[in-house]
Amino acid sequence: MRAVLAQTGAPVRRRDVTLRPAATAMVWLGAGQRHERMAVPGVALGPRDVLVAVELSTICGSDLHTVQGRRAAPTPLVLGHESVGRIIAIGDDGASAVDASPLHVGDRVVWSVTVSCEQCDRCRAGFPQKCRDLAKYGHSRVEPRWELTGGFAGHVHLRAGTAIVRVPETLPAPALAPVSCATATAWAAVARAAAVRPLDGARVVVYGAGLVGLTAAVIAAEEGADVRIADPSPDRRATATRFELSAVPPAAVDAESADVVIEASGHAVSAAIDAADTGGVVVLVGSVFPADPVPLDAERIVRGLVTVAGVHNYTGQELAAAVAFMAGRGRAHPFADLVGSVHPLTDVDAALAEAAAPDAPLRVGLTPR
Repeated sequence: MRAVLAQTGAPVRRRDVTLRPAATAMVWLGAGQRHERMAVPGVALGPRDVLVAVELSTICGSDLHTVQGRRAAPTPLVLGHESVGRIIAIGDDGASAVDASPLHVGDRVVWSVTVSCEQCDRCRAGFPQKCRDLAKYGHSRVEPRWELTGGFAGHVHLRAGTAIVRVPETLPAPALAPVSCATATAWAAVARAAAVRPLDGARVVVYGAGLVGLTAAVIAAEEGADVRIADPSPDRRATATRFELSAVPPAAVDAESADVVIEASGHAVSAAIDAADTGGVVVLVGSVFPADPVPLDAERIVRGLVTVAGVHNYTGQELAAAVAFMAGRGRAHPFADLVGSVHPLTDVDAALAEAAAPDAPLRVGLTPR
C-alpha cells in the first residue's frame, strides 16, 4: 500500500495489485491505425476502487464510430464499455453495489459506462451520467494509475463513483455484456416514457431495430404495450420477429397513431414526432452524433400536448433495473443469440471489421480467455 497526493493535496491511499501474468489491453492510437497490445503488470487501486477480470466484452456502435473517425476521442485509448466480469481485487475501504450491499472478490458484475464524482450539483440532482467531472469507460484516455480504462482488455480498473451491479451466475455472458450500455439505455428510455404515459395497453412505436431499439421494444411489450418496431433493414426486422415483435418498414407507421414513440435510430426524429398522438410522449435516444438539423412543428407539439424527452446513458438504479429485467422476464427472449461471434481479444481489429460489415450481427464479442 502507498499514499499519493490527490489534486487537492490530500493523500490518497492506494493498494498496489500485481498481475501475473500481466494484464493485456488493446490500445487504439487513432483512425486508420491497428490496435497495439499493452501489458499492464499491476494497478494502483484507490480506497473504493475495484479490479475486474473481464469475461466478455461486446462491440457497441459508438466503438465503431470512434475507430472510423466519426467520433472524437482522446488517444491512446482502450475502447469498450459493454462488459461482464468478475471482481479480483478491491481497495482498502471496500466497495458497494448499487443496492448498497458490500461487494466481494469473486462477485460476477456489470458496471456503468460512466464514473461520477457523486458530489456535484448534477450528481445530487439525480443525473450522475452528466457529472461535471465525468469519466467514461472506453472513452477516456489511458493515464498514469488508470491504464485499464476500457473493456477491450483482460481487466478493467473500476474507479470509485462507478455503478456496479451483481449479475446471476446462470445468465450467459453474451446476454449480460451489453447490459451496461444497450440494455440499460433502453430501460432508461422506456422508463422515461412510462413516467408520462402508462405502458399497459399503450400503443408504442420504436424506430430502429438495433440493440437499443429492439431491447426497448421488448421491455415495453413485457409491460403490456402494443408495440411495433420500424426499421428499413429486412434482416433486422426478421430478428425482431424472433422476439415476438411486430416489425414493419418505417413507411408503414401511420402518423399520429402512437401513445409512446421511442426514436432509437437517430435517423427518424421528425417521423417519430409526427407519429405521436395527442398527449403522447416521444423519447429521443438515438440522436447521439451530429446530424442535419431537424424541422420542428412547435405548434403541433403544443396543441397536441406532446412531450419530447431526451435520454443519454442512465443512472445506477436504471442499470440495476436492466439487470433485474434480464435476469427475470428477459430470460424468455433470445438476447444471448444476438452476439454473432466471439473473437480473441488480440483479434480486436478483425472483430471491429466484422461488426462494421453491412450484414453484421447486432453485437460481436471479444474475450481474453
